Amino acid sequence: MPDRVASLDTPTPVRVRKQRAERLTLTHRPALDGVRAIAVLVVLLFHGGVSWLPGGWIGVDAFFVLSGYLITTLLLAEHERTGRIRLGAFWARRARRLLPALLTVVAAVLAGARWLVPPEELGALGTDALATLGYVANWRMLDRGDGYAALTAAPSLLQHTWSLALEEQFYLLWPLLVAGALAWWSARGLLGGTLVAAAGSAAAMALLYVPDVEPARAYYGSDTRAFGLLVGCALALLLSARRYRPGHAAPRRWSVPVGLAVATLGVALFALDDAGPVLYRGGLLGVAVAVAVVISRAEREPDGRTARVLSASPLPRLGRVSYELYLWHWPVFACLDAERTGLTGLLLLVTRCAVTLVLAELTYHLISRPVRSGRWPRPGRVLPPLTALAAVAGVAVAAVVVTAPPTHRTQAPGTTIAAAPSTLLTRPGRPAGPLRITVFGDSVANSLAIGLPTLSGATLTNRSLIGCGIARSGPVRNASKIQDPYERCPRWDAYWAQGVRADHPDVALVVLARWEVLDRKLDGRWQHIGEPEYDAYLHTELTRMIGVLTTDGARVVLATAPYNRRYERRDGSIYPEDEPARMDAWNRMLDDTARTDPARVRVVDLGARLCPEGRYTTEVGGVPVRTDGLHLSERGVREVVAPWLLPQLASAAT
Repeated sequence: MPDRVASLDTPTPVRVRKQRAERLTLTHRPALDGVRAIAVLVVLLFHGGVSWLPGGWIGVDAFFVLSGYLITTLLLAEHERTGRIRLGAFWARRARRLLPALLTVVAAVLAGARWLVPPEELGALGTDALATLGYVANWRMLDRGDGYAALTAAPSLLQHTWSLALEEQFYLLWPLLVAGALAWWSARGLLGGTLVAAAGSAAAMALLYVPDVEPARAYYGSDTRAFGLLVGCALALLLSARRYRPGHAAPRRWSVPVGLAVATLGVALFALDDAGPVLYRGGLLGVAVAVAVVISRAEREPDGRTARVLSASPLPRLGRVSYELYLWHWPVFACLDAERTGLTGLLLLVTRCAVTLVLAELTYHLISRPVRSGRWPRPGRVLPPLTALAAVAGVAVAAVVVTAPPTHRTQAPGTTIAAAPSTLLTRPGRPAGPLRITVFGDSVANSLAIGLPTLSGATLTNRSLIGCGIARSGPVRNASKIQDPYERCPRWDAYWAQGVRADHPDVALVVLARWEVLDRKLDGRWQHIGEPEYDAYLHTELTRMIGVLTTDGARVVLATAPYNRRYERRDGSIYPEDEPARMDAWNRMLDDTARTDPARVRVVDLGARLCPEGRYTTEVGGVPVRTDGLHLSERGVREVVAPWLLPQLASAAT
């Protein structure tokens, strides 16, 4: 089979001799390790919350470009050397390099899942793990479901594996395309097709991006992110052709293209965050091209300034473990949060990075390198593949078993409520029967209602609307993400009125706060509790709420809200909605509402019950009371809340 790699230039006898003298090879390049090191470092700093590096996300795109370049160069070199590409051997090498560390990290995440992940999010993590093992995590992260639990869950411990999935999909498909193109087409045609595909991918990202809407489809899609890999592939094809041009020599000085590329990357690192139209409408493509320019200079001039900078110690050493660093950093950062460590800012970042580096080095030297070199498992044709299959199957089974939700709930003994005679119990139009309590509110109210023990002498009905408060304008900003109110939320008063008519409650228990303290767009601008216009709006909604709940004569019990710590920022600080001042303002508003109508409305201080020391806590008296920084645990409701709350509800009916 003729060598098609060099067909970008029609060979002449002289050029054939030059081609043989400059056979395409890919040896270890310290400068490329330096690229890897810088890429992973900026990702770590970005995820560590370094405020002056809002564009650290470009490290992932640098990996894409470098992967496309290296893999294509390897394939071209093999084809030039042997006249063919051994696909099975290529995929086996990729598996030996990537699979051991990935399985190690996924297994570690699953082992700690029940301590790190709220019970209601375990099932989603199990699916994430299976998607990671199947290298389709990018599509999984694109669509983790549209329910409240999925939309408001904390980021997955395996969320970062979306980029690995994209690369693995590339490793599977690209060698097939290269082998086919070199057999039936030409390297020139492959280059042209690669450039067209890269442009098409960037165009798809621009077209699928919608301003002011979560850009998950444009960000995670294999089609919309392929251009980073394809830019690297095009670079490999171009550099392989330049080898055969007579008199070719790269200048040994800084060049204008490299200067422009570095300036582009600097602007992206220090000025662009991970949102906005510039990023999705050409910005990421510009970043990929800039990375390719830097790689090109380092490759064409191995002794030049660019290569020397990228080869400076300790960058090559960090680059060698960049894959392991990337794999470990996300779950380590999530585990070592400010709440668990008591650290914030620089100290937290240093601690996270140190632990990540130690784990990465151990994984590389004890697992990745021995497997890659063939020292473990024992060499042979059968044992290594069987070992790999067994390892994957074992982790997959663990993903299903470990993250399976509990099959039953432990129910506490019934609590007796002695309902004293009252006008509420005997009022006209109320069917005879025991004391009736109805719970209204959001998902926190729901977690309280389902955790209350079985009642004796009273009935309890749960009418909470998960994901809805009484503030109905929108959109809202939840942990910096913008989301519109759920379709049913603006009609909360109609749902609650329907519940009052159906239940004829003696006591309406209201548990609210989360959706009222978020930043919310009102009258065309972002506002929040504590601002006069927004406070007036909330007072109006509270008055409307009291009117709805007392229509049938019920007494209203307003539960104050405890402090929350639902999410942390990347640097360990809390988001504005979890600031204690906002919750204090809401609780004062509840007190003001009760004082305006003391005959029908009273307040119970649930906030003080769950935060007895005046600050957020996960335990009260040794009993876990919060599952995820916001919702209440079933055990906490049964053992801490119910004995204190139920008598007060019975008293409210008298």
